[in-house]
Amino acid sequence: MEVICLEDEAFYVLVEQVVARLKERQGQEKEKWLSDEQAMQLLNIKSKTTLQKLRDEGRIRFSQPQKKIILYDRESIRAYLEQNAKNTF
Repeated sequence: MEVICLEDEAFYVLVEQVVARLKERQGQEKEKWLSDEQAMQLLNIKSKTTLQKLRDEGRIRFSQPQKKIILYDRESIRAYLEQNAKNTF
C-alpha cells in the first residue's frame, strides 16, 4: 500500500481539477440524432411500424439525410414522452 501526502493547497487544487473534469463530462450532450433502433429503445417499442406512425403523425421530429437513413431527434422523443406522462393521484 502506498501513502501519498499532499499539502492543503495542493489537495484543494486537485479536488477542484477533479470537480471541473466531472462537470465537463456531465455537460457533454448526448447525440442529438438517434438511429431507429436507439429511438425504439428510448420509446420502449419493438415495432418499426409504430415508430413510422409516430413519425408520420408528426409526434416526433426526424431527419432524412439519405433515402434509406432516417434519424430521430432525441429531444422530440423526450418531449413526446413528457406530453404523454400521467400524474399519479
